Amino acid sequence: MPYRSGVVALIGRPNAGKSTLLNKLVREKIAIVSDKPQTTRTRISGIVTRAEGQIVFLDTPGVHKPGYELNRRMMETVVNSASSADLALLVVDATEPSGSGDRFVIEMMKRVGTPAFLVPNKVDALPKKSRLLPLISFYTAEREFGEVIPISALTGDGLELLIEKVFNYVPNGPPLYPEDALTDQPERTIVAELVREQILEATAQEMPYVTAVVTERWEDAENITKIHCMIYVEKPSQRAILLGRGGIRLKEIGSRARIETERLLGRRVFLGLYVKAREHWRDDPRTLNELGISEG
Repeated sequence: MPYRSGVVALIGRPNAGKSTLLNKLVREKIAIVSDKPQTTRTRISGIVTRAEGQIVFLDTPGVHKPGYELNRRMMETVVNSASSADLALLVVDATEPSGSGDRFVIEMMKRVGTPAFLVPNKVDALPKKSRLLPLISFYTAEREFGEVIPISALTGDGLELLIEKVFNYVPNGPPLYPEDALTDQPERTIVAELVREQILEATAQEMPYVTAVVTERWEDAENITKIHCMIYVEKPSQRAILLGRGGIRLKEIGSRARIETERLLGRRVFLGLYVKAREHWRDDPRTLNELGISEG
């Protein structure tokens, strides 16, 4: 049997479960997960290598109408990822009724000629599986899909069938990465994202949209790794919210992120967090470049 190798883009609205799916496929925490919209801001790869071949799954930002330069770049990343991939998986929250946001996703998918699967997710939360039928009809009436594969990224239901079908669609070819690789994300980037994940969990509704994290220093010593991350917000008042009274909230965020980082690196970690207000950073190309949120 020939070895198969290809790139598969995960596309969908915010909170469709793409990042949970990526982590489940790779069996490692590569992408941060939150119930806050726009959690994923860049393209994140997860690599699955088996005897029959290698698949590079690309987790992409949730599809939405852009309001800032940040969001415009996020949507460019989605379109470019889908257009350049061998296959696109349109991941849909099966528990939510179809609406205008889904129409926006479909129109974007129509402009992308890449072969695609429809992947209704969260089927474990459906009281009746018959509720899938109108959702599937809504999407398949608008665009052709090579396969329709209902899954639960949370429980893993349907994922083996999904991988099997994906291997049937990707081309013959050598592996794109070493067999033991799980992602091409630098550890510095993953740690910054782990910090942002804890910010999303700890702060109120408005804060997730205005915070960004970058790893500024990384020092490997004999018994410990010292990491320093800068957290950007847009206003001094937001900085105060993030710090909390006496700095307690930032300490809690740092403590939780440190535990996740030690699990990732397999060693002791000192994690220093600092907060800086930088006005309108979401519309500042220079800041976005520093954060690794590039165009496309």
